[in-house]
Amino acid sequence: MNIDYNNNGILIQHLKNGQEKAYEYLVETYHHRLCVYANSLVNDKDQAEDIVQNVFIRTWERRYNLKPTFTIKSFLYKSVHNEFIDQYRKQKSVTALEKKYIEELERFSEKDEVFFERLLSIVQEEIQNLPPKCRKIFLMSKQEGFSNIEIAEHLNLSQKTIEYHITKAFAILRQKASRDLEPVLFLLFGFNKNRKMASPTA
Repeated sequence: MNIDYNNNGILIQHLKNGQEKAYEYLVETYHHRLCVYANSLVNDKDQAEDIVQNVFIRTWERRYNLKPTFTIKSFLYKSVHNEFIDQYRKQKSVTALEKKYIEELERFSEKDEVFFERLLSIVQEEIQNLPPKCRKIFLMSKQEGFSNIEIAEHLNLSQKTIEYHITKAFAILRQKASRDLEPVLFLLFGFNKNRKMASPTA
């Protein structure tokens, strides 16, 4: 019998029932994208892998606490975010701006899944509104996980140009960000968004 794990409610119910096939589907579907997201936060692929692995293990161990109303995608992203925050606090002293964003994200964690998904949707919409080249480079970097060197080689551009477009994308997104959206930008793409833009060169 084929089970439609694309159905959020069915997936959660089978996880709660301890079905390993449901867990395998969860890992196969979300492992790569969560690693890319975690790496955008920590800029360390090994640490990103550890964060995601911890999240999957804890999700399985605490599967009985999953609720049918959960959106599993948002739940996993928030779990990665929480794991990142925990590790970040242990490893680094937190600046005032970072502390503000962390507190805002913790405020989001207390809200429902629909609210969080709506904010993610708005951010994705603003990304799609970026200038074409800027959007392409930004997504290759932050969504597909390519390094600046890899993007430069793939697009036959200089690393300086790649850095320019990524910084420009951040500047546009931050300019359009509301009080709620700024912490979401931090959640998705990490710190270090205040670098000045240099002029691009091919």
